[in-house]
Amino acid sequence: MPTPSIAVSGLCKTYDVPVRGGGLRSAIKSLVRKKTRLVDAVKDISFVVQSGEMVGFLGPNGAGKTTTLKMLSGLLHPTRGEACVLGHEPYAREKEFLSQITLVMGNRNQLVWDIPVIDSFERNRAIYRISHQDYKQTLDDLSGLLELDSLLEKPVRNLSLGERMKCEVAVSLLHRPKVLFLDEPTIGLDVTMQRRLRSFVAEYNSRYEATVLLTSHYMADVEALCRRVVLVHNGQLLFDGPLTDLRDRFSSYKKITVEHECGDVDLKGYGTITGTDEGRITLRVLKSDTAQVTSRLLSELRIKDLTVEESSIDEVIEQAFANDESQ
Repeated sequence: MPTPSIAVSGLCKTYDVPVRGGGLRSAIKSLVRKKTRLVDAVKDISFVVQSGEMVGFLGPNGAGKTTTLKMLSGLLHPTRGEACVLGHEPYAREKEFLSQITLVMGNRNQLVWDIPVIDSFERNRAIYRISHQDYKQTLDDLSGLLELDSLLEKPVRNLSLGERMKCEVAVSLLHRPKVLFLDEPTIGLDVTMQRRLRSFVAEYNSRYEATVLLTSHYMADVEALCRRVVLVHNGQLLFDGPLTDLRDRFSSYKKITVEHECGDVDLKGYGTITGTDEGRITLRVLKSDTAQVTSRLLSELRIKDLTVEESSIDEVIEQAFANDESQ
């Protein structure tokens, strides 16, 4: 059995957070007697990612995703538990470890704002002690994949958000890392640019057999890149398995969209109405009842068009989180 790229066991991160009421009196009291409370950002998470695997790391805001990535990349020390990335303890921050990983955060800048992009690239070449020959070859590869040639001589402040994110991704990969921690890499980008970055990540994974742990609120990113997902909620592991298994575990419904010859019609007796749009009515129906309801609709009504669909991944994940909250 090959050694996994990422192994996490019982990982926890707890913060001691100051607490005080509003108003001047509470502010003065806090100077003398500071009150705090413990907040668990990550609670006993365990999972393994094999070399070359691309895994979606999903959860709502505040679920502990970014905190986990920061611990795995060595920026934070865990309160308890163990993490191993490429055979290293991340928080020891050994040079050999740092030279093989990268952390790309969609809301953080690595490029220097006032200088040309190519100068920031050269700075990273020096930091990682990349040979000029390897640097040129990697830069040529990245420029070809991301279409960077026209951007390299521009100051970063003159780039659009999409152009800047392409350059941010490229500068993070100049040292050809074996493990990519991608935290919302497509946030704020238009659909076309999101698609280009997804294609690039897939190509990089294929070309260099890199391991990718991806967080994103855009499910199109995850569906395009990841066969496996890890769901976290309230700092705890909720699901770890194939993306295709999510529906089987968390969704007991299907969607039936009906277009009636007479336009709008009352379909409350067939299922839960979840939407109407220009004469098309969408029903939510239990999977076990789908065949029976479909047969009734076709035999009892003058149906112009009818489609049956699985719930979207977005809806399934939302249902998973709702179920966890209710427990």
